Amino acid sequence: MRTYKIAAIFGDGIGHEIVPAGMEVLNGVAAKHNFQIEWESYHWGAGYYEQHGVFLPEDGLEILRRFDAIYFGAVGLPSVDDTLPFKLFTNFVRTHFEQYVNYRPVKLFDGLQSPLRNKNQTDIDFVIIRENNEGEFVQTGRQLYPGFTEGLAIDTSIFTRKGIERVAHYAFKLAQKRRKNLVNVTKSNTLINTLAFWDKIIGEVAAHYPDVKYTKMYVDAVSANFVLHPEYFDVVLTTNMIGDILSDLGGAIMGSLGLGGSGNINPEKTFPSMFEPIHGSAPDIAGQNRANPIGQLWSGALMLEHLGEENAANDIMKAINMVTSGPLRTADLGGNSSTRAVAQAVLEAL
Repeated sequence: MRTYKIAAIFGDGIGHEIVPAGMEVLNGVAAKHNFQIEWESYHWGAGYYEQHGVFLPEDGLEILRRFDAIYFGAVGLPSVDDTLPFKLFTNFVRTHFEQYVNYRPVKLFDGLQSPLRNKNQTDIDFVIIRENNEGEFVQTGRQLYPGFTEGLAIDTSIFTRKGIERVAHYAFKLAQKRRKNLVNVTKSNTLINTLAFWDKIIGEVAAHYPDVKYTKMYVDAVSANFVLHPEYFDVVLTTNMIGDILSDLGGAIMGSLGLGGSGNINPEKTFPSMFEPIHGSAPDIAGQNRANPIGQLWSGALMLEHLGEENAANDIMKAINMVTSGPLRTADLGGNSSTRAVAQAVLEAL
């Protein structure tokens, strides 16, 4: 029997509810498809930081390195400086494990209406590929004399040929498997050094994929077209910060950020990839059994797809669509169904 070793990191807030729900669904689909998941659970995150002064232990990366994948909830608490979770946990893991692809699909589920009037499932079906290790989020910079009138602050974006080429090749190969349409989202008319370099290299990579329609669009135009014409998009390739913003807009046009799944992927599988919902830890509703588990479940399906269990991944997605076609709705979708009820319904639909 095929066996996968998965690290489950609950994180903070609603992570303690949606991750166990996701683990139950993943165990169910594994039994159906004759493979096994060996779980080890970790309660790392902002709560761990409050107790130990670190978001994960000193040997945390070595612990995680031996797993096939990481199944993660969300990180952050109001009592912890909100600049720390990204620096000391999320980005720390993404960069050390070379998870240079952030994969965020946007798709309208059965039975759900988009906030976009007259847009249907055919219109809303694309994937945002966000460069995940470089760009605007490298946190290279400093503040000088911040308390004085002459104070200043500098952040420096870093773009490398290697970093751009590898994520571009991933995105074009994905487009070949989908509808052969890739949009490079940039702002090179104002960021005339970094993003002009980004555009140049992506254009060079595009030449290797003549079967893929390649378009360059500025982020302001893309933001408008996400709302007005989401049907324009198939694979969206963009930078770390632009992708972070557009991903939430994508979640919104699906109907809720609670629906969105994602993967932080190391395509070569040299290191484990990490799969997490796009929303935050939502501490205001933690412990109330109100959180939408679908983003976590979708992240689990993406994890199985990455591991090669495509039939099992497809079954999870079919089961989610069966549930969204029915009456169950969590609070973010205007209903009052519980986290447990939705997850149990998906498990039964499997």
